[in-house]
Amino acid sequence: MLKSKASSNATDQRNVTRLRVLEKIRATGTISRIDIATALETSPATITSATADLLSAGLIAEIESETPSKSARRGRPRVQLKLNGASHLIAGVKVARQQVSVILVDFEGTEITSYTHPLDQARMAPDAFAKKIRAVLDQACASANRSLADLSGVCIGIAGLIDANRNFVHWSSSLTERNVDLSPLLSEVLPCPAFIENDANLVAKAEQLFGLGKGLKNFLVVTIEHGIGLGIVLDGKLYRGERGCGAEFGHLKVQLDGALCQCGQRGCLEAYVGEYALIREATIASEATDPRTLDDIVAAAKAGDARSISVLARAGQMFGMGVSNLINLFDPECIILSGARGRFDYLHSDEVMARVQNGVVSVDAPLPEIKVNHWGDSMWAKGAAAYGIEQVSILKVRELAAHAN
Repeated sequence: MLKSKASSNATDQRNVTRLRVLEKIRATGTISRIDIATALETSPATITSATADLLSAGLIAEIESETPSKSARRGRPRVQLKLNGASHLIAGVKVARQQVSVILVDFEGTEITSYTHPLDQARMAPDAFAKKIRAVLDQACASANRSLADLSGVCIGIAGLIDANRNFVHWSSSLTERNVDLSPLLSEVLPCPAFIENDANLVAKAEQLFGLGKGLKNFLVVTIEHGIGLGIVLDGKLYRGERGCGAEFGHLKVQLDGALCQCGQRGCLEAYVGEYALIREATIASEATDPRTLDDIVAAAKAGDARSISVLARAGQMFGMGVSNLINLFDPECIILSGARGRFDYLHSDEVMARVQNGVVSVDAPLPEIKVNHWGDSMWAKGAAAYGIEQVSILKVRELAAHAN
């Protein structure tokens, strides 16, 4: 029994080393074994063993550097390591209210194709949701002359309370039911592993790897879409909470027994700032044509409509109060506001920023920088693909250990 436990611990440690090496190669693009050992503060022998395993699994490849190694005799080029992009095909999926966006990437994260499919209904039964994902992936693969069987993994980003470790959805605006285990449903329709994650977490992942969060250890990403989401990166890692229900900025209470939120509770920030909430508020207040979209409200406000201006101003003040609470709680390096261009300018106006500053505990130090990043659903999907690559990496490293036994 003791021997078995010791063997298991040794296997776990080897897997940790392999994943650290793989992540270091991913982060640098190309790197030598000796440089990996130095960066990870690990012996060259340990790195040689780990990279041999990763090479045998086809996850990485060797290339010769054009710059000779300083320690090599007669200027022999130093062998560099890189990810083997062709080894795996990964799909990142973002499910929004009106469309599903898909991006296919190789194991290095290089985009192969992107695909968008309109949705007839924003909310679906769980089995219909799984079948829709399958149908859209079929079409996305076909557009790149690939098949579903080529996929090594799929990551799906949806809004809601998600336990990513179990693919369990406590609640989502994309599903008609609560407390849904999507794993068996997705396993029935997909030939590869599938991973579910909160879409705001995936935006944070995209910002960390490709965007304004690159190089930062502690930052927050506030997503502004149909609802309000939050991705938290602490010490370089995503924070989800014990049940996967942390970081629910949109459901921070700002009004006792206030407006009804789509989650079923009252007084949530999202019930005053989310797109559906603004449409509801503007419809109640309007004496003219009811607005059908947030764009209608924004256009009316720019045209001087007093009621639309009032609705957006109130949302901005609520949002500013919420952001100041985030700063008081986390004191991050940076807060990134992410959403579609031109659709949430009213949430980072001078008046809103003044509200933020007035709500933050006063100290003799500058406030965290608040940045705005505009991009569409393709970047949400890119974050999903990045998370999918990480999860496939973990699965493949575990397979290495299983085959060794």
